[in-house]
Amino acid sequence: MRIMGLDFGSKTVGVAISDPLLVTAQAHEIIRREKENQLRRTLARIEELCTEFEISKIVLGLPMHMNGDEGVRAQLSRDFKESLERRTGLPVEMYDERLTTVEADEIMKEVGIRRENRKEYVDMIAAQIILQDYLDNRKTNYE
Repeated sequence: MRIMGLDFGSKTVGVAISDPLLVTAQAHEIIRREKENQLRRTLARIEELCTEFEISKIVLGLPMHMNGDEGVRAQLSRDFKESLERRTGLPVEMYDERLTTVEADEIMKEVGIRRENRKEYVDMIAAQIILQDYLDNRKTNYE
């Protein structure tokens, strides 16, 4: 059993996958699409990964404003959650992703990824941060 973490963006979805013991999150890939509302291939790829890695739950980043309000991106993420649940049949839990992109950028700076190359990896690293934070803060008993 593993958990998948997703960072849903306008044209990309960063993917991270936990280890089988649900202790660590590993960045896995970035799923790219041409247009924001074209999700069929994105959902199909996520479904493939769920089968391949025997995923039991998906954790989806919920973009919120710093004051706790939800904006347009949060609603789009909630709509994506519904599509994921229908497509995969798995539970999808929303998880506050405030500052994960900033943290991902800091990590990439620290490891020496050049500024012009960071956009290439940011969503995947953000997905890893979302999932690792979730794993670190989840209840002791896995649901």
